[in-house]
Amino acid sequence: MAALTAVGAHLRLPLPYVPVTLQVTFVCLAGLWLGPWRGAASQLVYLTAGLIGFPLFAKGGGPQYVLEPSFGYLVGFVPGALLVGYVARGARALPRILLATYAGIAAIYACGLAHLLLVLVWAAQTPLSLTAVIRLGLAPVPKDLVLGLVAAYASLRLRAAGLEPGTETRGPGQR
Repeated sequence: MAALTAVGAHLRLPLPYVPVTLQVTFVCLAGLWLGPWRGAASQLVYLTAGLIGFPLFAKGGGPQYVLEPSFGYLVGFVPGALLVGYVARGARALPRILLATYAGIAAIYACGLAHLLLVLVWAAQTPLSLTAVIRLGLAPVPKDLVLGLVAAYASLRLRAAGLEPGTETRGPGQR
């Protein structure tokens, strides 16, 4: 799931400060498919590898990336996947799974907006109002809400197909 999140970073629409990517979709799938702890761990692996210097983030990688305005969203991937997995734990119906994805997306955006505000207004002294920063930081929300629905549906389909971690595919005649 860390690798898929990295791929999602490079499938992007570049916008100022916060590019539109598919990462949040894979974060939600990590929580839904791997559960709270493994999902969060997969995102911690992604975050750590990117900070070490692998170019996994939308604009590269390395320790200096903490100064990027969008870095808070990446930090939010860990609690986002954890929350998705926790809320969806044992769920078999779309409404609860969708609630889980939206709870995770809210956690990601809370972290992202806090960091965006710190970097743009206080650190970079950008002359933006709080309202402008919030509008800028929430610009990708409609896309993430739609893709959250896609992730919820995909997790149901994966489960229906027997493609869950820990399940094995057996051939005919095998026990």
